[in-house]
Amino acid sequence: MGSICFTCAPAAWASQGSPSGGAVGSGSDSNASGNASDDGKLSSTVGVIVYDRSKNGSGQSVGPVTPLASWTPPACWYAPKYSPAALQAYLEPIWEAGSTGDAWDATQRDRYVNGKPYKDFNKDEAGKGYWWDSYVNKSFPPGWDKCDEPYFWVATGDDPPADIPNTVTPEILAKLAYNEIRVPSKDVSLAPANTTKVNLPTWAWLDGATFKPVSVTARIDALGMWATTTAKPVALKIDPGTSDAVTYPASGVCQIDGNGTVGEKYAKGDADRTPPCGVRYLRSSGDGSYQLKATVTWQISWTGSDGGGAHDLPDGTFGRSQDVTVQEIQSVNR
Repeated sequence: MGSICFTCAPAAWASQGSPSGGAVGSGSDSNASGNASDDGKLSSTVGVIVYDRSKNGSGQSVGPVTPLASWTPPACWYAPKYSPAALQAYLEPIWEAGSTGDAWDATQRDRYVNGKPYKDFNKDEAGKGYWWDSYVNKSFPPGWDKCDEPYFWVATGDDPPADIPNTVTPEILAKLAYNEIRVPSKDVSLAPANTTKVNLPTWAWLDGATFKPVSVTARIDALGMWATTTAKPVALKIDPGTSDAVTYPASGVCQIDGNGTVGEKYAKGDADRTPPCGVRYLRSSGDGSYQLKATVTWQISWTGSDGGGAHDLPDGTFGRSQDVTVQEIQSVNR
């Protein structure tokens, strides 16, 4: 982790408390009121992650991707939370209430006031760093309660202590942004549309207006730290909804071109051609219909403020089903 910029437009962001006392890292899309002076009024959520979802998928038919590999988002992490005066304003009422017990309160006063190891909440260092604490993922995945280190001080330009795991990095931000990705889905265009015939090749395609890369950026302004996670559509898999069918291509996987288009739109004169993307049903659907499912694979990558980035996040899928009625071709015997 490189040098940290504590002077890069620090801002305070709305958050809720967590069961462990750390803030829930739910993030925000706009900044809340707050100030950077050490008057005890600095928001205790200065390190809360802010998400820019302006380039995310939108509309009614959007949802999160299903990772193709076992994966869970970070459960908790450490980031700036308090100025010296803000930590004092938070802790002293707790000590005065005596709700945590005299022995515990005395230990805390020694740590943060009496010089073991910090003195007077590090007020001499006001404006030169932050007290760091844990933030908890809003979904509380397994391990969210493992960030139980006491508040620790990180001075401007210093890295967090190397022996404390889960201090925030662009990679952690990228993983959290992954969890915020929403991708669109849409019914596949078919020819013939909705109702087809047994053994008649049915063309399938998607236009490029729907399937474009989407991204979410996660940032902590107090650190000048950010990561952008991008999902790019790369393939469409067609599941006819029955084993009595043949797909084109045989794998059922239709590639997405650079414009986000899948397959080829049926045109007059194409009846004798094999569709580049489609299906041929071998049996009637009877009085009902088959559930054709179209699932798009999204390739996930990220870039970060430290110059890092990779394709080491798992690709994901998202799809939807639609009714297809298949009829027998009627013939007349004379």
